[in-house]
Amino acid sequence: MIHRRSCLASFLLAFAPAPSFALEQAPGLNDELEQARVKHGLPALAAAVVKDGKIVASGAVGVRALGSAVKVTIGDRFHLGSDTKAMTATLAGMMVDEGKLQWTSTIGDVLGPALPGLNRQLAAVTLEQLLSHTSGIPSDTNAILKLYYSPDAFHYNLPALRLRVLSAWKSHAPATPPGSAFHYANLGYLTVGAMLETVARISWEELITTRIYAPLGLASAGLGPQASTGKLDAPVGHDVSDKGVITPMPWGPAADVPPVMGPAGSAHMSVLDFAAWAGWNAGRGKRGPALVKPDTLAAIYRPRITVAKLASSGPGTPKEGQYAFGWGVVKFDWTSGPVLTHNGSNSMNLAKIIVDPDHDLGVVVMTNFPGETAEQAANETIEALYRRHAPKAT
Repeated sequence: MIHRRSCLASFLLAFAPAPSFALEQAPGLNDELEQARVKHGLPALAAAVVKDGKIVASGAVGVRALGSAVKVTIGDRFHLGSDTKAMTATLAGMMVDEGKLQWTSTIGDVLGPALPGLNRQLAAVTLEQLLSHTSGIPSDTNAILKLYYSPDAFHYNLPALRLRVLSAWKSHAPATPPGSAFHYANLGYLTVGAMLETVARISWEELITTRIYAPLGLASAGLGPQASTGKLDAPVGHDVSDKGVITPMPWGPAADVPPVMGPAGSAHMSVLDFAAWAGWNAGRGKRGPALVKPDTLAAIYRPRITVAKLASSGPGTPKEGQYAFGWGVVKFDWTSGPVLTHNGSNSMNLAKIIVDPDHDLGVVVMTNFPGETAEQAANETIEALYRRHAPKAT
């Protein structure tokens, strides 16, 4: 999860035809989603199920903004938040496959020349530690938040800005010995983004667009606020003040986290495209396109750290289980075994994904509202849909 104002509780290898999904809603699912939306008071709610590479259920209900009569559609873009992290991890896997990085490459190896004076302990942090949140870089603190919201954003391109953020942090030693503890660190993923940009020699934004969105055929996918400036052409996020005042946030800087944080969580796309991403992962990439080698994808999915239960974690932040690279690995009471999962929120939207490669099944839920009510609605919906479509025990 990414909070805007407060601390966190915590090149293609081969080409293949991209998945193609008709923009149709499965009969019956909208009624179920509408019941959940009304029950929890959400502006909009969308969900989809992908099984054996095909979307077998989907729907989108509600309005694009509270106070608006504009209904959402199945092709509308919702915000992914930290569900973007698995895409950043996949981009890292591509660089590993190309020999431009290794999982054991360190910050110092890659960014040292651009960050003179880099703390030696921080310099020794590896790519795999950054991707698994075991780098020792803390969860967002007030000091880190000030770096994200620096006025430098108006003077530099994003790759340069990411290096400036890291330059401002370079004197900090890891808060815990790298590899020893889990700290959900957006700054760690920003660091990964800078490492990718350095070795690929293009921006993270170009990488995700050309290396994930395009080959997977995610036509709705983009970055930043999901609505086009001046248009209510997508479900917009909602800010909820400490006093409970709800404000739709359609455009401008306040409608998403700062763009410098992109590698940690700025993607958006339709629920069908999100399901297509889930389906590619559920099939372990075997249906194509071959974004990364099978062994690399297996490395991305392999748990690296057990997450102690975080009693104070907010919606969008992993609460318990294990963590791999951009994926949580969790055995829920209602799954037959551990599944890949993640939550994403920029504190105005919420997205949730479950991927079960053992059963080639994926479920995604998205809403344009934050907080506990959104979390409850998403949890109930994703559990019900998983139970319905997972193979029954015999």
